[in-house]
Amino acid sequence: MIRLVAIMFVLTSLSGSAFAAEETIATLRAAAISEAPQAPALAKVFNRDLRQVRNYPEQPPLIPHKIEGYQIDLNTNKCLTCHSRVATGQSQAPMVSITHFMDREGQFLASISPRRYFCNLCHVVQHEVQPLIENEFVDIDSLLSTGGQGTKN
Repeated sequence: MIRLVAIMFVLTSLSGSAFAAEETIATLRAAAISEAPQAPALAKVFNRDLRQVRNYPEQPPLIPHKIEGYQIDLNTNKCLTCHSRVATGQSQAPMVSITHFMDREGQFLASISPRRYFCNLCHVVQHEVQPLIENEFVDIDSLLSTGGQGTKN
């Protein structure tokens, strides 16, 4: 019994020191895991009103402008002020995709499907920031042009 307690003590001590070593590992905010550093300031929103290239098929388009203060709730959707069928002629904004007028069974509706009404569930604004870690994403066109070998040497 004493031997078992001694072994348990040694194992707990070792795991404690291993945990202490992990404490020094930096996070993306360059702080110890046990610390709660102040959150960085919000970055500036990418606001150029230019369509951005999609990285993969079926990626929802990115929002190329600020949407701070946009009301999107059960009664109001500010996005439809410019992106609805009737508004695109005046606003010159791209119209909401035809897929947003389909119900779950693939039947077309006269107005936006309730499951597609809350735009910012899928569509997001971009911020002007430097990546926190290296991005190794390779889009399909680059992958195909290199014969499936990726872009890294």
